[in-house]
Amino acid sequence: MRALVTGGAGFIGSHIVDKLIQKGYKVKILDNLEKPTHLDGKPDYIPKGVEFLIGDTRKISDLEKALEKIDVIFHEAATGGFTLNISKYIDSNSLGTAKIFEVIIKKRLPIKKIVLASSVAVYGEGKYYCKKEGVVYPKQRNAKDLQNAEWEVKCPKCQKNVRPILTDEEKPIDPQSMYSISKYDQEKMSILLGKQYNIPVTALRYFVTYGPRQSLFNPYTGVCSIFSTRILNNLPPIIYEEGLQTRDFVYIEDVVEANILALENSKANFEIFNVGTGQAVSIRNIAEKLIDLYGSNLKPEFPGSFRSADVRHMMADISKIKKILGFKPKYTFDDGIKKYIEWIKSKKNIKEYFSEAQKKLEKNYIIRK
Repeated sequence: MRALVTGGAGFIGSHIVDKLIQKGYKVKILDNLEKPTHLDGKPDYIPKGVEFLIGDTRKISDLEKALEKIDVIFHEAATGGFTLNISKYIDSNSLGTAKIFEVIIKKRLPIKKIVLASSVAVYGEGKYYCKKEGVVYPKQRNAKDLQNAEWEVKCPKCQKNVRPILTDEEKPIDPQSMYSISKYDQEKMSILLGKQYNIPVTALRYFVTYGPRQSLFNPYTGVCSIFSTRILNNLPPIIYEEGLQTRDFVYIEDVVEANILALENSKANFEIFNVGTGQAVSIRNIAEKLIDLYGSNLKPEFPGSFRSADVRHMMADISKIKKILGFKPKYTFDDGIKKYIEWIKSKKNIKEYFSEAQKKLEKNYIIRK
């Protein structure tokens, strides 16, 4: 079997490449080595024997070359993060995905399966339980409440306090950024066109993925990497809100396993799955744990800032992927973060890029007080 991994030089894509080679696949990578993620160019972890194409999913000629003699596709290429590059998210993610299908359909390529990288971001705010109203789906928090440091969400019906519960795939979609809109675009068009042209597609909604190879250069994505580069440069992690917001952190090896299960099981065709752990970790806890593991005496910094598009709580309900595909995460956050630390300690001359990025984010009103 011959597999194409778009974004195969990236964090998640490169680990998928390794796994495919281990399983005997012939692998081709299409990657544009976008900066700042790939500040040093082509990574040294790309395996020998892999066909590596520097190209872009937005260029038909690059896609035609990449898709030649391919059986299955892992579409990982995307532009992410919190920036004002509004059109770039649509151009890279939405349009790039559309052009992949355009080439496949026009050339009648015999693609047997596409596994698409989607995102938890499509949900917007998480799923909650209200003692009076039951299950509720609060909308995005308003700027006035955030400016008054009222961080927790309220019941949209009675305005009482609510508690976060696991978010399943049936939660109403409510993307709150151009990035999340573009990821939902990818899902909708991929499954729609897949059904129309009999190309099996599976979309995986990754929750917060972390682990070795997560870019240490990109100051707009990856909280573990952002906190780590600051700590290793004797700078405190900067925490928005008061740090009690929670996320579901899933280790890279578990994400790769979900991709392989989706590829090899026909029951995954035209389905959407959460990929997470079902466990909540607070941002404050992550900062404190990293400080401890690095042996630092730093304390997290709380400037009272917030990002208006951030959700408050988000944990994955993974019962669907467990039931249909037999997925079971192997790594707790404590286990995974230790493996991540081992990797990052092997690196030399780690620089910190967040300070400069934060100034731009504040100037563009993405970070507010």
